[in-house]
Amino acid sequence: MFSPEGKKQVECLLKRYPRKQNALLPLLHLAQRENRGYLTSEWLKHIAEICEVSPTHVEGVATFYTMYKFKPVGKYHVQVCTNVSCNLCGGEKILEHLEELLGIHAGHTADDGQFSLEEVECLGACSYAPVMIVNEDYHENLTIEKVSELIESLAKRKEEWPKRILPVIGKNSAMV
Repeated sequence: MFSPEGKKQVECLLKRYPRKQNALLPLLHLAQRENRGYLTSEWLKHIAEICEVSPTHVEGVATFYTMYKFKPVGKYHVQVCTNVSCNLCGGEKILEHLEELLGIHAGHTADDGQFSLEEVECLGACSYAPVMIVNEDYHENLTIEKVSELIESLAKRKEEWPKRILPVIGKNSAMV
């Protein structure tokens, strides 16, 4: 199921771990990136075969973490932090503005598939609140104006689907 580039990354990952099942989390990340931002039962079974564990084990791990998605997300998946620091700095207002701007509520994807919006608890960047992530890019010290400009610029992009494939993972590279 992996692309040729993805297969190379799988091989590199498996070399980094003494047991195949130890590569489960980075393989789930890789699979999600290759499948336009979400996992399917077919991908979970494929990962189970690679890791030599049961599909039930893979599903249990994947459903435990909130970073894995099981339904299609938008071309631009927007995650807005509304935890304490971000909320005190306007995170809730940013989320409400995005809901109005995108015409969707948190937890949903626009009908055209361009944007999905998610409210999240913490993005680990409290010093830069309010914060949001679009796909894998952090946007910090947000204002309503900055958010509007960003969404407008993303909406104008012509790319079919943003690349979410990691660079080739070598033995000296950082964790996925």
